[in-house]
Amino acid sequence: MIGKLDDYLRFNEAALSLRSQRQQILASNIANADTPNYKARDIDFASALQGVMARTAPPAGVLAATSPAHIGGAAQNADLLPDGTAVQYRGVVQGAVDGNTVDMDVERNQFADNAVRYEAGITMINMQIRGLMAAIQGGT
Repeated sequence: MIGKLDDYLRFNEAALSLRSQRQQILASNIANADTPNYKARDIDFASALQGVMARTAPPAGVLAATSPAHIGGAAQNADLLPDGTAVQYRGVVQGAVDGNTVDMDVERNQFADNAVRYEAGITMINMQIRGLMAAIQGGT
């Protein structure tokens, strides 16, 4: 029974997790807008979500943990998210003299778009849970 509930909620859970991680990457880009030689990073959300949904086992090199208090077995790769998704460097739109590739207009736009989509994901998972509760309680 629990496995079926996990499968039912898996897509939205994976999408929210990726959106949260992407938000952190975008915030890091904005915070480092004035850092010399900083390269703007991002993830390809669609391919990352497809990869997470296709995966049935943890990514290679990731130890299975049965408790959130467990300590990871290996050092994290800076170019990989915890779920194994590759972080890519954003293409240079307008280069800066100091080598920084952060374009604040692009970053703000991506940050706001990701935030709206995160909120939509929360709304969707709330609707799923509400539907489950109605089915359990026998209401409409």
